[in-house]
Parts: sequence; structure tokens; C-alpha cells
Amino acid sequence: MTSVLGISAFYHDSAACILIDGKIIAAAQEERFSRKKHDPSYPYNAIEFVLKYSNLKLSEVDYIVFFEKPFLKFERLLETYVAFAPKGFSSFAKAMPLWIKEKLFQKNYLYNKLKQHDKDFISNKNIYFSEHHLSHAASAYFPSPFNEAVVLTADGVGEWATTTVAIGKKNDLEIKKEIHFPHSLGLLYSAFTYFTGFKVNSGEYKLMGLAPYGKPIYEDKVKKLIDIKDDGSFRLDQRYFNYATGLTMTNDKFNNLFGQKPRNPKNEKITQFHMDIASSVQKVTEEIILKLAKSIREEYKIKNLCLAGGVALNCVANGKILNEKIFENIWIQPAAGDAGGSLGAALALWYVENGNQRKIDLNDNMNGSYLGTEYSQDEIEKELLLIGANFKTFSYNELIDKTSKFLSQEKVIGWFQGRMEFGPRALGNRSILADPRSNTMQKNLNLKVKYRESFRPFAPSVLREDLSKWFNMEVDSPYMLLVTNVNSQKTYKMTEEETKLFGIDKLNIQRSEIPAVTHVDYTARIQTVDRIRNKRYYDLISKFKEITGCPILVNTSFNVRGEPIVNSPSDAFNCLMGTELDYLVIGNCILDKNEQNQSLLKNYSTEFELD
Repeated sequence: MTSVLGISAFYHDSAACILIDGKIIAAAQEERFSRKKHDPSYPYNAIEFVLKYSNLKLSEVDYIVFFEKPFLKFERLLETYVAFAPKGFSSFAKAMPLWIKEKLFQKNYLYNKLKQHDKDFISNKNIYFSEHHLSHAASAYFPSPFNEAVVLTADGVGEWATTTVAIGKKNDLEIKKEIHFPHSLGLLYSAFTYFTGFKVNSGEYKLMGLAPYGKPIYEDKVKKLIDIKDDGSFRLDQRYFNYATGLTMTNDKFNNLFGQKPRNPKNEKITQFHMDIASSVQKVTEEIILKLAKSIREEYKIKNLCLAGGVALNCVANGKILNEKIFENIWIQPAAGDAGGSLGAALALWYVENGNQRKIDLNDNMNGSYLGTEYSQDEIEKELLLIGANFKTFSYNELIDKTSKFLSQEKVIGWFQGRMEFGPRALGNRSILADPRSNTMQKNLNLKVKYRESFRPFAPSVLREDLSKWFNMEVDSPYMLLVTNVNSQKTYKMTEEETKLFGIDKLNIQRSEIPAVTHVDYTARIQTVDRIRNKRYYDLISKFKEITGCPILVNTSFNVRGEPIVNSPSDAFNCLMGTELDYLVIGNCILDKNEQNQSLLKNYSTEFELD
């Protein structure tokens, strides 16, 4: 038995992963334990969890691998400051103490941290360092169901690379092309995230969700910032940006181009201008990704595409690649961001460095991305009793029957089952569930449960066999990473008056038979559910279909805005008591909000720092 511990840390979304003989045993993000969203710190709790789950002490682990190379990153930092000198000295001065104290000598820093897990851990044990984008590429290719694939990765920046093309064949993976910092599609998108008043590295999905409310009238201005070639390669005009040397993403020249300063979310509301800006940068992003996809399909003549890196979470762009049938098959790593780097680093070491043979699963090797913590029924009941919760325990069939009935009555359910998901999406184990047929559900969930912006869309979980009856899609989408249109026979045409509405006024129009999951442009971000990956969730949706005729549920992550997805029964109970959820269904227990001790109520609208 050979084990590999993969670690990603120190930028955002720190995480840990364990492989045993190449099989993914466990993986989790630190934020789920620390309760700090996108926690960048050393993932002590995540490492403790993956070791415990795999019944290993750290001293028994054969290989430890970090997801990137600190010296290369430091080289990029220094060269960037030299290239832009004397501009950016304040940013340089701010960054250096941390690098000199911790990041530059990361091997020693990691040794010291690792010793905290196991007194028998030998300090001279080798720690390996992968490259950032190789880690991303490996996370996408090796768990995929393909024996050969082109792998496209894109994010903000790793060491130097921001976009790469790699070729995976059997157990080999080789990066063929790179675009280097400061030219970055991820940083372009993050610049507009910042400009529209959202948090960089967490608010990009809000920008994507806002885009359909606007029109791409600033497309030409966005294209003044970026020179796009026919093959999808690009260069950013650095005169408009401040991220290379400054403490902000954009500068006055950028502001002057668009005629406004960045929105201050504390005192400025989102306007039609911001919606049109979002629409414009989304359109340009899609154009670049489609050009890249077409050019690498033409060049390498390989029918399979794998995607990873933060930009691969742009599920609208992913849907466009699918709809244009550029590749025959697409597989996207569900933990596409930096958290997945821990997994990719471990996989790259196992296959590329050690030359081990792959065993391909026709679904994939991600176990549905259910790789996190799990609580037995006994553990759940003990914890609920300890925190003063009132609950009733039911048999499996009773639980499914009661929960589906509550959902059909438009009750909102916190659903906590099985192993926690790895990656940013809740996939039916740490989810808030609701009835998609309700015309008020989308607005109520946003304002009363999630405490977030009313424009944010919700995703449908649909039984795999009913997918094409409701959505314009034929392929599996178990990880909620593809957007497509709702089938026209399920939609309602807008009246002449409704077509004249702008911006957020579009929100309250009923567009389909499933309005709670139909975005303003008649699209939806799909999760397909099957018996193999998640039997309990499949059975729940099937029973809901039996009652209502609808094989779909609203599925959103079990948390409030600014909070990481719940990890423990206590987290789940706190979320029940701090929001307007109606019920918590955890293991075989059902908790009615109205039957709880009112002294345990929480004010979740102020509990977490908003993102």
C-alpha cells in the first residue's frame, strides 16, 4: 500500500487530499473546519481529517506533495516588480516580509507545521513540489473517464502560467503551451469582479449570475483591454490594470474608459451599468474560451476535453463549448479552483513521476466528489442532543416520504447526508432544497435563507433519465458545471410589456414551469442525479416526482452568504436556527424549526462577513 498526501495552501481555498494506491480516498477544504470562507491558511484540520479517514498517521504516509513551486512564484514576483519599477514599491514592500518569513522557505515552514500532526514524523522526509498548472491539469485529466484528452487550464496565475494546454495519454501528462503573467483571463474577470463591487476570488460567480440581466454594450471597450488572437491566445494592456504592482485590480485609466469608479458595495447599489458591464466581460470571456477550445481541437485532433482552474467554474462558458459540439466529450474537475490543486499534485506525483498505471472508470474516479467528512447516525444524534436540538428519528422510507411531502408543500429543507462534497458546489449531501415550481421561491431563498442578492440564480437537480425532457442537454452533468437552456415546451413566452423590462425588474417574470431554477435568459445550471453516485438524493427526487410530476429540486449550498458550506451537525443546526429554513433533515433525523428551543435562535444576517 502506497499513500500520497496532497496539500494546497497559502493563497485561497487551502485543502488536503489522500490517495492510496492511486485511489482518491478523502479530500476536503480547510474552510469547512475553520468556518472562514476561502481560508488560505495551512490546512491543519483538513490534513487531520484525511489522515483519520484513511487510518494513517502522518509518519506512515509515503509521499507528501505541495501543489506549486514557491521559488518560481517568488521569481515571478521579483521580475514583475523589476519590470514595472519604480511603480508598485508599496505593494512590493507589503509582500516581502511575508515571503521572507514564510513563503520563500516553505519547505521548512511545511516541515514545522507537519510535525504538529505526528511526533514520529521524520523532518528529513522528502516533500515534493508540483507546478501550479500541472496540478490543475492532473486534477482534471487523471480522474476523468478518458484514456486520452486535451487539458485546458485557466485561472488568475500560478507561478508564471495563467493558461495552459496539456495532453494526457494513459498515465502521462505533458504541458504543451502556456500563457504567462501578467496576461490572464482569470485576472481580467477578477478585475471586473472588483470593478462591479464584488470580492476578488469569491465574487466571480456573482458577476456571471448578473450578466444575463444586462446587454453586452461595453464589449468593444472590454476588447480595448485585451488583444485576442484567432487561436484564443491573448495579451492584456497593462496600462489599464493595477494588479501586477498595486493593491487594487484596476486604475484610473480603466475607470475613465468605462466612465465610472469601482462600485462601493457598502453604499452603492447595483445598477443597469453594472449589469451591462457583467454581460460584456462574460461575452468576451466566452469568445476567448471558445476560440481556445476550437484551436486546440483543430491542432491536436483529440476528441476529449478536460477543464480545470478557476475559469473552469464559469459554467456558462462550459455550456457554450458543449453546445457548439467542439469536442465529443467534456469532463470538468468539480474542485476546479485551488482546492483541487491538492488532489492534482498528488495525482501528478503518482502517475507522472512514479509512472503508475491508470484504472479508468467510465463514470469517473471522483466518487461523485463526495470525499469529505461523514457522520454516523449515532454521532449525529449525540451531537444534536448535546446542543439541545429537538428531533425525531425515522426509517429510511419514512424519511424520504416525509421530506418529499414537505418539499411539495413549498417548505425549505436543510439536507445533510453522507459525505461532504469536495469543491465549491453542494451536490445533494450538504444542500438546501426547495420546490422549483414555486414562483416566489427564488426570491425568498435569496432574501430569507441565504441573505444574499436577489438576482442570484439557483440550480436544478434533475433525475438523469428525465434530463432531456426538461433541458436542452443530453450528457451527464453530476457536478453542476454546465449551463444550458430550459426546453422550450416547458417555458412561457414573455408578454410585450415584459420584454420591455430592464435589469432586476426581469426577476419577477415567470418564465417556465420551474421558475425557481430558470434564470432570466431561460438557462439553468444543471446537476444530473443518478442512483450510482447518490442513491438517497435520487430516491428523494424520485418521490417528489411521484407526488408532483416534477423530477427536479432546487439545490443550493447549505450555508448563508459569507459562510462556508456546513460541515458538522452543529453547523447545520446553527444554520437552521439562524435562517428561515423550515426543516433540517440530517441522517435519519428530522428537525422542525417550530419545535426548537427559541433561546437557541441566531441572527445569521449579521453572523458572517458578507462576500
